[in-house]
Amino acid sequence: MSKDPFQILADELTLIRKDMDQLQRTSLNKDEAKTLNQAVMGAVLRMAKTTEDAPGKIQEALEADRDQMARSATQAATRAAESAMAGIRHDLDNERAKLSQAAGEARREAWRWFGGFWVWLASMLATGAIIGALAMVWIVGRGDAREFGQFPSIYCGTAGGQVVEQDNGSSYCAVWINRPDQ
Repeated sequence: MSKDPFQILADELTLIRKDMDQLQRTSLNKDEAKTLNQAVMGAVLRMAKTTEDAPGKIQEALEADRDQMARSATQAATRAAESAMAGIRHDLDNERAKLSQAAGEARREAWRWFGGFWVWLASMLATGAIIGALAMVWIVGRGDAREFGQFPSIYCGTAGGQVVEQDNGSSYCAVWINRPDQ
């Protein structure tokens, strides 16, 4: 049951005819080819334009991302610094309270050690007495000088001076006298 060569050739030609019919049905005519070419060329041009614009758009996106990252990093650093400062502030408040309490205890202990109120009162009275005595000496000295200026004849001897009489009848109080060696 082998086929004869003529039959094989006829079968082959039939197959070729069927393939040709199928190719004719799937191939494009001239107008369809032009339309397809224009569509493909338009798509290629759009792809080329997008490829040219891509670096700028990518650059803009990268800059926007960089700016956002900088803002986020700044906000995170600010929050971390505020958190650290709150902890430090709390610690400082605690230490300040401890130091204030220790200073109060030291002040009370010093008050007791130095005798308390009565020693303080006595020292204030002594200071007042010394200031009063100095003021009295200063005022008395000024008062004596004023009195000496108004009545030199009365105070000349008590001030350490000597009344000198002149030939014309006038006199003066000599306080500074250099006496010759004898």
